[in-house]
Amino acid sequence: MSEIARNLKTDMKPATGSPSSEAEKASADAGVRPAVKNDPKPVSTETGGNMARLLLRIWLGGGGLAAVALLFSAAGGPAAWMVLGIMTAGIVFIIIQLALAPADFGRAKAAPSTDELSRLVEEADHDRSWADAERSVRLAAIHDDLGDIALSRDSDRRIIDANQTFRRLTDCDEPEGKTCRELGLIFNPSTVPNRFEVEINGPAGKRIFIWHDITVRDPANGQLIISSVGRDVTDERRLVRAQEEARQKAEQSNAAKSRLLATVSHEIRTPLSGIIGMSQLLEEAPLTPAQRNYLEGIRQSGDALVKLVEDLLDFSAMEAGRFELRQKPVALRKLVEGVSEMLSHRAHDKGIEIATSIAADVPAILECDEARLKQVLFNVIGNAVKFTVKGGVQIRATREDDMAVISVIDTGPGMTDDEERRVFGEFEQAGNSEEKSAGSGLGLAISLRIMKAFGGDLKVASIKGKGSTFRILFPIRSEEHDDVVEARRQALAETSVLIIAPKGPAESALAATITTLGGTCSNVAGIDAAMEIISGGRAFTDIIVDNRLADAFNERMPQHLHDNSQSPRRILLVNPEERNAAGFGAFDAWLIRPLREQSLIDVLLGRMRGVERREAINDNARKYEFNLPKLSAPAGSGLKVLLGEDDPVNVMLVRAVLEKSGHTVEVCGDFEAMMTVLCGEPADRPDIIVTDLHMPGGHGLDILPKIREREMSLGSELMPIIVLTGDKRDDIHRQALIAGANRVLTKPLDPAGLLAEITALSKAKPAARKA
Repeated sequence: MSEIARNLKTDMKPATGSPSSEAEKASADAGVRPAVKNDPKPVSTETGGNMARLLLRIWLGGGGLAAVALLFSAAGGPAAWMVLGIMTAGIVFIIIQLALAPADFGRAKAAPSTDELSRLVEEADHDRSWADAERSVRLAAIHDDLGDIALSRDSDRRIIDANQTFRRLTDCDEPEGKTCRELGLIFNPSTVPNRFEVEINGPAGKRIFIWHDITVRDPANGQLIISSVGRDVTDERRLVRAQEEARQKAEQSNAAKSRLLATVSHEIRTPLSGIIGMSQLLEEAPLTPAQRNYLEGIRQSGDALVKLVEDLLDFSAMEAGRFELRQKPVALRKLVEGVSEMLSHRAHDKGIEIATSIAADVPAILECDEARLKQVLFNVIGNAVKFTVKGGVQIRATREDDMAVISVIDTGPGMTDDEERRVFGEFEQAGNSEEKSAGSGLGLAISLRIMKAFGGDLKVASIKGKGSTFRILFPIRSEEHDDVVEARRQALAETSVLIIAPKGPAESALAATITTLGGTCSNVAGIDAAMEIISGGRAFTDIIVDNRLADAFNERMPQHLHDNSQSPRRILLVNPEERNAAGFGAFDAWLIRPLREQSLIDVLLGRMRGVERREAINDNARKYEFNLPKLSAPAGSGLKVLLGEDDPVNVMLVRAVLEKSGHTVEVCGDFEAMMTVLCGEPADRPDIIVTDLHMPGGHGLDILPKIREREMSLGSELMPIIVLTGDKRDDIHRQALIAGANRVLTKPLDPAGLLAEITALSKAKPAARKA
């Protein structure tokens, strides 16, 4: 507060009484000094005041001392004159101060009049009101431009003022004095205080606003005012609603697709089970060579259909987000070698080679999902074998930093850049019509998704006309001890091998494996080159000969080795299907292609002469045991089996399998007949139940709990139950086990697997439970 305002507060006493505090505040804020009403015209003291200030400055600036010194010099310096000079200087100083006082006094007494003060207060109020109105108009204009609502209401919720947006949306030009609810606004509360979702039904249709209330006090009158702002979110809510509806439709579509695939797979697997199972039974009958060829065609077609169903189910599970990995320690070398062996028959039938090699620094044990990695290897290596007609396929496992890399290198037709871009797409296929008919076009797409789930990748590089290289990458999560790696690198340290074999993947992989294991080797493609090396004095501990060069070797090399005083061990390298036809002649041992690393070590170190017989497997689909094993129980003392199956072909198949193994079978074509048998006399109760989940009269998941409840109520022994289903989904298998099944087997039926489960369950029957 200014000095004038303080003087007004203490000195001004108008006739109306004590001054108004509002008037004083306005006068003080204005910073003016109006004259006091009825006071005489003040006498100007400006000139006197200025003269006095000038004299004071002169006196204090040295004039006083000069005057005193002048008096001393005039008086001659006596003490009395000295005192007189000092007194004179003081008197002059006092006179100057008194000269200054009237000017300040007159100035301090100047004060505004009452009328002037009232005028200033009115002007201040007007200016404040104008500024507030200007600010409100500006904010309202901004909200109008943004399409927002701006509203002021009193404590009774009646509208004081509203912007044009509110008037337009409510179709009310004069909303003042009305409430929002009277204008049709619907307020929906939210979890946030003073925030609402408001619906306005007006000429523009239904609009939705996010509404915020703020309570403030009006500075003019001190009343509470509710200021509100509303933001139009109608389009956003429609978009969110559309997205939610689209998401729900997508989920429903996925669920419907999953149900369709599950139903279709079950319906396909049921006749497939009959086709494959009956072909197994037929194979045991006396057949001519032509008939056996026809039967082999039936089996291969059935296996292809099974693979197609499994690919579709895998693809559906990935699309629905139900794909899961089950990580566990896996012996990588055995896995790669096993897949190579299972596909070797297909390669050898086409006259091409297939071989594997694994670098020393690749850990022997890796954390991964064995079944899924095997599926990827089958798809990638199987495709390489399918499209390669000359040369062969080589599989190399190496390490790159913290990633294991399995490279599948073929000498097939290769791909163009466009084919490379499309090769991992769903239902994309390359090759001629015959090659396309051999698959669904889903294998590589599923393999890529599996490797991405592993945290790895699947890549391809190809040159048209020269072949392709697929690289399977996945992370190494466990390290192998340096001693183990070094021991593997020195496994064949004292071995020197001469390889006599045509150039190709098998010869290259064999040399790479020997070198990896610490041995030394030389590669030659013919007998003449081998004889030249022997004549040069090069000594070898072992000679490995490809069976395609065995006859020439037997004719020429034994004598040549004798002439050069060398007696290395001679090892024959054969395909599994050619082993029995090959004459060992002058050979000391033999190895089977594709080569197993451990077998190579054992043979080269003299631990064994050959390896055990291998089963050639023609496809990557699961194979079944054709020679059906029998239970150890003698004939006539088998189990009494209750078979629940409504498909006549599968009834014939399962009955034949079980009866051949010494069991007696009672067939029920629906669940009602099955429950009738189970509710009969105790002496007629079966020893084991084998049932399908889908039969007339109910669903297996509903019938199994009823069977278990009845057994518990009677306190009888729990009967082993084996469920057969064409549905491969894990959740269905899990539900069946929870409902009371002991085992769940997937169609097409594996006869050996069924008999093995019956044997295991018959030897470990559960104890009886009391209710």
